Amino acid sequence: MTLSTYKGTLATIGNTPLVEVTHLDTGPCQLFLKLENQNPGGSIKDRVGKSMIEAAERDGKLKPGGTIVEATAGNTGLGLALVASQKGYKLVLVVPDKMAQEKIFHLTALGVEVILTRSDVGKGHPEYYQDMAQRIADERGGFFVNQFENEANPLAHETTTGPEIWEQMNHDVDAVVCGVGSGGTITGLGRFFRKVSDKTEMVLADPEGSILTHYVETGEISKDVGSWVVEGIGEDFVPVICDLEQVRTAYTIPDKEALLTARELLAKEGILAGSSTGTLLAAALRYCREQTEPKRVVTLVCDSGNKYLSKMYNDYWMYDHGFLERPAAGDLRDLISRRHEDRGTVTVGMDDTLLAAHGRMKLYDVSQLPVIDEAGKVVGILHESDLLLAVVKDEARFRDPVSSAMSSKLETIQADQPMEDLLPIFDQGYVAIVKDGDEFLGLITRIDLINTLRRKLK
Repeated sequence: MTLSTYKGTLATIGNTPLVEVTHLDTGPCQLFLKLENQNPGGSIKDRVGKSMIEAAERDGKLKPGGTIVEATAGNTGLGLALVASQKGYKLVLVVPDKMAQEKIFHLTALGVEVILTRSDVGKGHPEYYQDMAQRIADERGGFFVNQFENEANPLAHETTTGPEIWEQMNHDVDAVVCGVGSGGTITGLGRFFRKVSDKTEMVLADPEGSILTHYVETGEISKDVGSWVVEGIGEDFVPVICDLEQVRTAYTIPDKEALLTARELLAKEGILAGSSTGTLLAAALRYCREQTEPKRVVTLVCDSGNKYLSKMYNDYWMYDHGFLERPAAGDLRDLISRRHEDRGTVTVGMDDTLLAAHGRMKLYDVSQLPVIDEAGKVVGILHESDLLLAVVKDEARFRDPVSSAMSSKLETIQADQPMEDLLPIFDQGYVAIVKDGDEFLGLITRIDLINTLRRKLK
């Protein structure tokens, strides 16, 4: 077997594998996944980043050592960052504040200047990410990429992604399922398949809250815009470059269905994919199961799930947002996000050192630790303020046992007490230690209560 070698990272963009789904219910159809998470930057947007930067170079809009500015929900930014780092450009990205932390860490590690802005405002607002990016580009004399109007965006898919799928599918494709962020993928693939295959249908996968399904079905732009947690797709407007003319079928996919579908893809097919992939796959599965005759369907694994480990692949985050549910107990147990019986509560022993306690606080991002004795009973609580007071004048005390600094004053509450009884505890600045008789069940914090109340909002 001959293995290829490449001159530089950019040469590895594209030519991604296509795999058939074998463990999910696809009805009478065959469903294939284009693994765009195998690009060097981890997403389909590597193609777009390379295409838009090279087009700007050809057009003279980008000079050596220049500054690139873009608005992005993440993956376009990562694609641009990959190319910019290899070509020596400075990159400034304006991103909405719902972006996963992993993406931000990735970007900053590549030397990108990341500017967070609000995700709850629409186009025309000064803090809307696209408007802000345009303003920054004007102020700094940078090249504003503007993926939403940049023709090099769909061109990347028309000239690379589409031809690859066509060859890999042996020139037999009945449907391609895409989402719309900037509109480049669905537009570019639509243009390619319009030229080579009369039968290929373009299918839209759209997050619930986005306006695009409504637009496909009615031709009207709805003013009823919602919000969604899925990153990278869904819009409150129709991007300039977005051509939905070939789309006849569109599916609205709720966040819960998208995230659970992505988790199922990992569990059953072994593919670690991001949140937008969950939306696309959920729509593709709906389409496949609705068919009455066999069809060959393609969708995309847009990016890697390693960017979402702290969110959709974190059970506690899923519980907090109502995407995973436990059997209801009907009492305060339902407010505990990390239950002791499930080994979810982060605890510390009396004889553990304060240094160990500090490490545990940092690792799990908590500000207090229940102190458990050998019998499994709560005998104290160590708050970060207790730790600070112990070591502020003598850092050697980090070696002292937890028992030397913990508070023995415990604010306990029985699981069957009313929720309102939590408020006096919170007013004192404490967390609530929940018990069933003498049995320790877990902690309830202010944010646990807030999350519970938010989940009740319809």
